This record gives sequence, structure tokens and C-alpha cells, in this order.
Amino acid sequence: MALTYARLGRLADARRILDQLLAKARTYYFPGDSIAAVYVGLGDKDEAFRWLERAFEEHSYPLYTFLFDPEFRPLRSDPRFADLLRRIGVDPVKAFAHQKNP
Repeated sequence: MALTYARLGRLADARRILDQLLAKARTYYFPGDSIAAVYVGLGDKDEAFRWLERAFEEHSYPLYTFLFDPEFRPLRSDPRFADLLRRIGVDPVKAFAHQKNP
């Protein structure tokens, strides 16, 4: 829901839900890549990468597929994105060569 609100420009609503998710993540497992997607929607790349790093360290399976979802497109031009792909064993050049707008 937080990501949907962020996409709709309802940033206060997105942040409210994100705060709830972050509170839950302090005591229960919550996938870092899901929280990263919300930060991407809010335009906060640094926090998105912080949570993607957490997902990487946790060996989060969705990370391997989420990185190719359109919501992560704003991160693809950042060198940290290519570095993350390499560390999970994906060649970034090959991964996005077939896409018109990586």
C-alpha cells in the first residue's frame, strides 16, 4: 500500500505506512527489498540502497527478481545498482542489454 501511495503522490500516506512497516521490521522479519521499493517510490535512493544491502545480506530470494521490476528502474543508472547485480551474480550489461529503457 505504501508503494501505491507513493506512486500516486500521496507521500504523507506512504510515509505513514512505511513508518508502520519499519516499526514491525524492528521486531519481526520484513523483506528489505520490499521496504527498498517504497523508498524508491518516495525518491529516497540512499535509503533504498541501504535496504537493498540488507536484503542482500539476508540472502532475500525476492531480491533476485525484484531488481528487474519497473519500480527499481530509477536506481539502474546508479553505480551501486550495477555493483549489487554483480554481487548477486548477474552481469548488469547483459541483464539490461535487451531492454530499450533500462
